[in-house]
Amino acid sequence: MSLAGRDPGLQAERTTLSWRRTLLTLLVVDLFVWRGWLAAAAGDGGASRAFYEGLCAAAAAAATIVLGCVVWARTRQLSGSLHQVAREPDPASPPVLTMRLCTVAVLVLGAAAVAAVALGH
Repeated sequence: MSLAGRDPGLQAERTTLSWRRTLLTLLVVDLFVWRGWLAAAAGDGGASRAFYEGLCAAAAAAATIVLGCVVWARTRQLSGSLHQVAREPDPASPPVLTMRLCTVAVLVLGAAAVAAVALGH
């Protein structure tokens, strides 16, 4: 589908806002995982619990960084599509690699959050 056939409305802006809200939610999950690691490191949970909580925090941070980069790139792509008509064949659909990176990063972040909760109890 060419850009000329697209609705010139606010779809790109709504999509950008949606990506940003998703990233904000994932940052909150990341902060909870980090808080659990700091509590384990400061408390009497043992060195092994603090180590595994640290692994969860590192995995969550890496996933959040990947998602942040994807959100940044996708936001630039969508905002550029509003200004340049013939930049890409279809700027409305994200590249397959982007979606695969997002899927893996969300799964890693979810697994780190579940593991951090399991270690905390």
